[in-house]
Amino acid sequence: MSIQSPDLEIDWLVAGAGAAGMTGAVVAHQLGGSVLVVEKEPVYGGTTAKSGGVAWIPNNHRQADVQVSDSAEDAYAYLKGLIGDSVSDARIAAYAQRASEMLVFMMQHSHVHYSALPNYMDYYEHVQGYKSGGRSMDNAPINLRRLGQDAKTLRLGHYDGLMPFNVTVEEGQRLQEMNAGAYWLGLRLFSRLLMDIPARLKRQRDNRLTLGPALVARLRLSLQDRNIPLWLDSPVQQLLQDNGRVIGALVKHEGKIKRIHARRGVLLATGGFSQNTAMRQQYQQAPIGKDWTAAAPGATGDAVTMGEQIGAALDFMECAWWSPTYAIPDGRVLALIAGKSNPGSIMVNRRGKRFANEAQPYEDLVKEQYASESRGEQAIPCYLVFDATYRQKYAVGHIKPGKVGSDNTLDPRNFESGLLTKANSLEELADNLGIDHDALVNTVTHFNRHARNGEDPEFGRGSTVHDRYYADKSVSPNPSLGPLETAPYYALRCEPGDLDTKGGLLCDEQARVLHHNGAVIEGLYAAGNASAAAMGDTYPGAGATIGSAMTFAYIAAQHAFEQAAAEEHSHEKI
Repeated sequence: MSIQSPDLEIDWLVAGAGAAGMTGAVVAHQLGGSVLVVEKEPVYGGTTAKSGGVAWIPNNHRQADVQVSDSAEDAYAYLKGLIGDSVSDARIAAYAQRASEMLVFMMQHSHVHYSALPNYMDYYEHVQGYKSGGRSMDNAPINLRRLGQDAKTLRLGHYDGLMPFNVTVEEGQRLQEMNAGAYWLGLRLFSRLLMDIPARLKRQRDNRLTLGPALVARLRLSLQDRNIPLWLDSPVQQLLQDNGRVIGALVKHEGKIKRIHARRGVLLATGGFSQNTAMRQQYQQAPIGKDWTAAAPGATGDAVTMGEQIGAALDFMECAWWSPTYAIPDGRVLALIAGKSNPGSIMVNRRGKRFANEAQPYEDLVKEQYASESRGEQAIPCYLVFDATYRQKYAVGHIKPGKVGSDNTLDPRNFESGLLTKANSLEELADNLGIDHDALVNTVTHFNRHARNGEDPEFGRGSTVHDRYYADKSVSPNPSLGPLETAPYYALRCEPGDLDTKGGLLCDEQARVLHHNGAVIEGLYAAGNASAAAMGDTYPGAGATIGSAMTFAYIAAQHAFEQAAAEEHSHEKI
């Protein structure tokens, strides 16, 4: 099978240059294939570059470094206990068994480098197979200059300006503690930044990349090493088939439509549909749109659109990797992962009442926000309310602790936009927010009465390892609980946002896209948020998005080339 008069013939075509796409490209090339990566945006990295870069890899080979004992069996039990029957057992097992295999492969054959985080726990300790650390992994920093000219087209800026220097997940956790060790770490990181004389002379940002941009840079460097071409500004327009098998695609490149023949297959890794308002309103719970997502602009559901054109099945279209979000004055949408767990804060709907355990996993908190909204409690938006003690001690999102930067140092647009509200009393704060002030005062009074004793009889905040991870360990008896009793008071407006959507092309355990009649669409694979989430409507632990994206991209390339080798061997016998 071939495309008549193709503009380019290759083995493996990858659409999307995030963690999934570039992983699939490296694996295919290592297996001997010729590879092309195409990216619709003028920059590469996708939503991965806007993320923390953490990967959730059960039973990984780095766990021994942090004295964590794990197994594929424990991972399967944990995932199955969370996901249930909404995802096939074979697909769950593939992730549990092969994520560690993917990591070894990538650390041997690319610049990808991960270390296990010893205390970054799975999110649900009551589920069999849970681990208190070691599965969530932090990727290593890298110097941006190593990319040469390709540094100019790496997606950057999501976290730029929030701190003068970039930090890893582990460094960020240590800095949040705001103790002597944290100050010493901050001094060392700032000194390293100042000593980068070339960057300072050119007034460049910190060239030591961390988090998602570091992972993207490491993958891009791996493509460079292998001379794998990456076409930017090159969206896939249409999949091409022969007798039901996907054999390539039409790609718009440099203003022209190119006919690409992909002998081994096509991997769709184009992200979710978070930025597609019409698609979100069609499939997801109202109110919804694209204004609250932290995903990349290119996440417009291209894989879903192309897949549906050839009969692909969809799943989990109503779901997302939910997280509270908010938009800062420059327009960036940030996820509120930490901040909501520290003592001296609560989250309330516009009736002035708490509606959930604020410190629970961010996905669950947004689900509770929607539930409150559906009960008519006006929870969208909601507000994170905190007092002056909290403001002085803790960071909340992009807002540095008061001890580091006073209110006078904040961009006034934080207040002018209504993102941040400040008042001298709870009554005044409620009036400014349009909330019944008696209800807010009663909520805070009730919360304070129990919080002083480290108790939350209403929602059980601080009762799990997860709740306490982002909290203030110097506070006892409950590091997540403390009263709100010192004026002035503040409120941060929060929306029910997401990191990207979970719905997409339904795939089997080999990452092959399935037709709506249940058959495999030969030659077509999907990974990352272009595919229906292998996690279903759950979020097992930090990095489950990137971990599953890289794993199923690895599985896809392995399967495509193993199948090709088997077919060639069969023909030789004949």
